Amino acid sequence: MLTPRDYDYNMARPNVGEVVVTILGTAQDGGFPQPGCQRECCTSNIAQTQPRYPVSLGIKGRDGSHHMFEASRMMHAQFQVWAETLGTYPSIPDSICLSHAHLGHVDGLGLLGKEVMSATDVVIHCSQSVAMYIENTPAYAALIEQGSISISVWKSNAPFTPTSDCGFSIQPIPVPHRSEFSDCHGLIIESNGNRLLFLPDHDSWEETLQQQSIRDWLTQLQIDVALLDGTFWSADELEHRDINEIPHPTVQESLRRLGDKKKGDPDIRFFHLNHTNPLCNPQSKQTQIVREMGWAVAQEGDSFTLESL
Repeated sequence: MLTPRDYDYNMARPNVGEVVVTILGTAQDGGFPQPGCQRECCTSNIAQTQPRYPVSLGIKGRDGSHHMFEASRMMHAQFQVWAETLGTYPSIPDSICLSHAHLGHVDGLGLLGKEVMSATDVVIHCSQSVAMYIENTPAYAALIEQGSISISVWKSNAPFTPTSDCGFSIQPIPVPHRSEFSDCHGLIIESNGNRLLFLPDHDSWEETLQQQSIRDWLTQLQIDVALLDGTFWSADELEHRDINEIPHPTVQESLRRLGDKKKGDPDIRFFHLNHTNPLCNPQSKQTQIVREMGWAVAQEGDSFTLESL
């Protein structure tokens, strides 16, 4: 097993020259299995032997830099997933992009502080409202005071490069999602004309698409790989809870809108899976339906070399 060497910033710079994106987490904020759940979905053999971590990406830049999307409390396990792709243990990330301020996307920020990584000047790329959330949360504001993190506020729809020679850009696109803490963005990574969409959360296709089809929207954005919100398989998945309180388009609806995969379609993979979602089980009939239609369910460790998509 690959292990860290005191999180030495300079130790892990493999395969310099390629931009490699690795999926580090595919679950909704609570992970899979989810704490406190005693249902079969979380007590099954699948849940115990094939856990899923809160949604996250790792990106190795062309210059050997390391970048993450989302800051999960399961970062220790996600670094191990990343190491298996890189062939060596990753360094403390140079930057982290935060799509929004809900629990599973920000609750690992504290790991950058003096109690764990003792990081220095990790750049947090985010919207103005997420920046305000960080600055107004004492535990996260302390990271700024310690010099563990600094904040860089993006402009919606305006691409930026996290480091000058990383070889890729990131374009934040606003999407509708519960805004009790902050606004929400999908993120597009582009390198050498190839584009990957990271969309773990949005409220509904009606609001996001504005009367377009999913295909037309992805074509307009020139997407080659789309990681799409797959939180719930169906609207009746949660017992004793109103799904309208935590809105997401269901995978069933996405599949109805998409139909079977056609020539020229992007590679679409569903992620951000709630612990109740049968797609967490690779052997479920629902997973088989997704595969038979030509689409996929994302797995930890899936990786993409952007230049060669």
